[in-house]
Amino acid sequence: MSERAEYAVEGMTCASCVLNVEKALKKVPGVETVSVNLSDKKAVITYKEGDEASFKKAVANAGYKLNTMEEAEEKELEHLKREKRRLVIAWAITLPLSIKMLAHMLFGITIGDHTVSFVIDLAAAFPVVFIIGWPVIRTTLLSLKTFNFNMDSLIGIGTVAAYSTGILKLFGIQIENFAVVGAMIMSINFIGNYLKEMATGRASQAIKQLLELGAKSAHRLNESGTIEDVPVEELEIGDIVLVRPGEKVPVDGEIIDGESSLDESIATGESIPVDKKTGDKVIGATVNQQGAIKVRIEKVGKETFLARIIKMVEDAQGTKVPIQAFADRVTAIFVPIVLALSLGTFLFWFFLPETGNQILRTFQDLIPWINPGRGMLSAALFAAIATLVIACPCALGLATPTALMVGMGKGAVNGVLIRNGEAIQTAQKIDTVVFDKTGTITVGKPGVRVIKSDLPEDEFLRLVASVENLSEHPLARAVVQAAEERKISLADCDSFESLTGRGIRAELDTQRVEVGSLKFFQESGIETSAYEGNIHALQAEGSTVILAAREGTLIGIVGIADAIKHDSRQALAELHNMDITTVMLTGDNRRAARAIAGEVGIDRVEAELLPEDKIEIVRKLQAEGKTVAMVGDGINDAPALKQADVGIAIGTGTDIAIESADITLVSGSLMGVVKAIRLSRATFRKIMQNLFWAFFYNVIAIPLAVLGLLHPVIAETAMAFSSINVVGNSLRLKRVSLE
Repeated sequence: MSERAEYAVEGMTCASCVLNVEKALKKVPGVETVSVNLSDKKAVITYKEGDEASFKKAVANAGYKLNTMEEAEEKELEHLKREKRRLVIAWAITLPLSIKMLAHMLFGITIGDHTVSFVIDLAAAFPVVFIIGWPVIRTTLLSLKTFNFNMDSLIGIGTVAAYSTGILKLFGIQIENFAVVGAMIMSINFIGNYLKEMATGRASQAIKQLLELGAKSAHRLNESGTIEDVPVEELEIGDIVLVRPGEKVPVDGEIIDGESSLDESIATGESIPVDKKTGDKVIGATVNQQGAIKVRIEKVGKETFLARIIKMVEDAQGTKVPIQAFADRVTAIFVPIVLALSLGTFLFWFFLPETGNQILRTFQDLIPWINPGRGMLSAALFAAIATLVIACPCALGLATPTALMVGMGKGAVNGVLIRNGEAIQTAQKIDTVVFDKTGTITVGKPGVRVIKSDLPEDEFLRLVASVENLSEHPLARAVVQAAEERKISLADCDSFESLTGRGIRAELDTQRVEVGSLKFFQESGIETSAYEGNIHALQAEGSTVILAAREGTLIGIVGIADAIKHDSRQALAELHNMDITTVMLTGDNRRAARAIAGEVGIDRVEAELLPEDKIEIVRKLQAEGKTVAMVGDGINDAPALKQADVGIAIGTGTDIAIESADITLVSGSLMGVVKAIRLSRATFRKIMQNLFWAFFYNVIAIPLAVLGLLHPVIAETAMAFSSINVVGNSLRLKRVSLE
């Protein structure tokens, strides 16, 4: 049986690093699959053989370090502090050198004696490039040894090449000194890395935010009746906890005493509080808003709702979308191509300097750093270094994973859990949504749909519900619930007679009342002709009809059927506005199915189906060229959920349905389907924008560098900015509205 392990990878800076780590781990015997994510710097390994030591050794040989998640958590803050310290020291040395160099380059101002200035440049640049920048240089040396090149390889080769001009000049070779340029490239690289670390850290905040949602302590009730405040981690299944108004429910459980309204927005994304009473389930981290409640703990640790959400989001953020495979293939060959291009640039300027200088003279008046008078070696190194540093594929590697991480995090806090990256890419193309009926469009239990009466509706409902309140029949409970939802006060009956399977006789307000079926009324000799048209119409739609009489006279009827969810109509309308076709599949009779479909606005109805029929209809739609999402909640929906291009499970449904789906909606609300599709479209749009700018930037910048029109310092600044821009663009997903 395969095992799965997660590790943090230290030392990754670009997409090439990701490929190098994946390649190293895949070579370990027994490893089946490897997924490495640049944004959260995590490696997920599935394997039949192998152990932590062999994984760490393989990654170390590739020039990186593998840490357990516990080790990484301890090191994360220290790593950011270390990068900041490196950045500050590097710029404390480089800034004065840069000001001196720019003053000479832009304004022709020379500060101090030329020889002394040269020695200071060479001495000051050395620690920046080789001591503070040692991690980059070390990675470069390892890449030259293993031929696994990455972004640091390009920066390392570029900075060493720039610094080496100062050494060559020191030994009397006629060459322009670019030692300060090397220090500036390294220092700007530190700025880019630090800002990128902070930005990608913000991109991965979804997990940390979810962890922070949980309660830290709980009021546990002891057997003696005393209250003891304990950390949530100490709670056990069966413990009773007191949750006061304004406090968070510590972990999942059941209310055993009290009633209240709870804010469940962290679980469902819905802002409206939910009324809870004794016997109702509650979710850890939801907020108790009104009365004090006592809760019996049912789940702790990794089994809680919040823990399962966090695990699902972590797993999803480690997956890749199909379009990323294209970016990975480009990245795999990009660095070697850049190295070859840089070498070609060097040879061009070294052997054909006059051809290059003719190009420079054309732009000499426009760009201040252009110098057609450089020697052939200086010009060759200038252009080759700029080509090396401008072409780093870091932005390309960050384009997809950062957008995925932010998008999935936003989905999680809005009650939309995406299980894998592929679902993001597929969901944005959905043009047909297929719904199961029971438990998906409807609530899956009886509800009052129609009331017809000679009396005012609330007065009639009070009469019927007061009688039905004495019965435990599901239809009776539906009537009582309807009265409770309207906040109608019920009356007490003075006498009560239940006639099993037919109805109830009772005395209410000194009057005889009968409530029951049409057959019961016919047997009792009560005239029903006044409502026969309504009765037959409701029965034809699949509703169960309850009749009510007072003192032997029929006064009204109640139609009961599977109640439609409160937002089904709104969700269907929103899908139609998005040009999505809707289909309903059900095992119910055609009349009942069409009645539901007509009420919520479904485009197409397929009724009287078996589970195998549902999967066939999904296949037919796919054969017609449709991209199909299937929404369901039951065991019988699982095959169709798997067959669909995107399976969407209602979180209140069965575990089998949820496991079969690509996306899970935490609440039973169908607005989650709308949110999922909008989120998918927004996330994929960001991915495409990121990839466009990453490619466009290189297409424009590399030719400028090759032609000697781009200063190496400007090239490195632009390269760092492009990566930060990609992460920043991804972070804007947080502001996208899903409503």
